[in-house]
Amino acid sequence: MNHQTETLERPNDGDVEHDETAALIASDKVEGTTVYNKNGERLGQIENFMVGKRSGRVEYAVLSFGGILGIGKNHYPIPWDRLDYNIHLRGYVVDIDKDRLNDAPSYDSEKPPQFGADYAVGIRSYYGVPY
Repeated sequence: MNHQTETLERPNDGDVEHDETAALIASDKVEGTTVYNKNGERLGQIENFMVGKRSGRVEYAVLSFGGILGIGKNHYPIPWDRLDYNIHLRGYVVDIDKDRLNDAPSYDSEKPPQFGADYAVGIRSYYGVPY
C-alpha cells in the first residue's frame, strides 16, 4: 500500500504545491494531515511519524484524536504502509472503521510507549502487516 488510491488519477508536478512533488512531500506537511477511513469518515490527524534510525524508512504515522486543547489525546501508531494518500480528500485513507480503531494499540500523550520490537510486532499484527 502507501501509494495514491488506484482509482484516482495521479497528479503531475503542476498539480501540487512547491514543497512537494507528485511522489514526495515535506515532513511538516504530513503532520496535521487528516486521516479518513474508506467511507470518507474523518478519523483524526497525523500528529507525527516515526522513522527507523537505521533504515531511514517511515515506520508509523501516529494518528491522534480526542482530548481538549491537546490534553488527553489518544495516539494510535498505524503502520505507514497501511495509509494511502487521496488527492481529492487531501488526506490519507486507512482501511479501518472507527470501532476497530478504538480497539487498536494506542497510548496516552503523557505516557508514550517504548517503540521496541515487541511493541512493533503488536502494532503490525493488529493491522495485518508482517514484521
